Amino acid sequence: MFARIASVIGRHGGDLGAVDIVAPSAKTMTRDITVRARGDAHQEEIVEAVRSLPQVRVQHVSDRVTLLHLGGKIAIRNKIPLTTRDALSMAYTPGVARVCDMIAADRRKAWQLTIKGNSVAVVTDGSAVLGLGNIGPEAAMPVMEGKAMLFKEFGDIDAYPICLRTRDPQAIIETVTHLAPGFGGINLEDIAAPQCFEIEEALQKRLDIPVFH
Repeated sequence: MFARIASVIGRHGGDLGAVDIVAPSAKTMTRDITVRARGDAHQEEIVEAVRSLPQVRVQHVSDRVTLLHLGGKIAIRNKIPLTTRDALSMAYTPGVARVCDMIAADRRKAWQLTIKGNSVAVVTDGSAVLGLGNIGPEAAMPVMEGKAMLFKEFGDIDAYPICLRTRDPQAIIETVTHLAPGFGGINLEDIAAPQCFEIEEALQKRLDIPVFH
């Protein structure tokens, strides 16, 4: 059966890559097959050709870009391993209270004693995503994750997507103002003009951290 599948892929110009057995059984064999195609139309041609084979069922089709995004492209990692009770008691309660008291007495110490000094909020409402337009906050998140990756790769800055379900400039200004204590900078990303300029100007006046777009 697999030989027939491979033959069809080859006849339609597909480049057969990795083949992994996913679920063998007495009557069926489920395989994960990687095939290189020239583009979306060519991919669909190959898939339809395989689907047309008798006794073959295509369960799922994906592509390299989609697979790369599974589970998101960024993650948080601990800088200090919590492998002992002693480490836990210093990183969290009760030891952390000492650091909290220091910041409560002088909030400027948050820059040295927390992630604040190395963190940027990447804020969007998804209203003007480059090449895509007004696609909303959820659909904008992969782009914001990509921007966060650039911050990390080229500046070793920890950036976090903040996707807001509002296009009201005042609501965005208020929300970012309330979020600002946890960040060292605010990157306004893919917010439609002229609202983006209004938001940027208002936040620059309100906040004591860099605000840019």
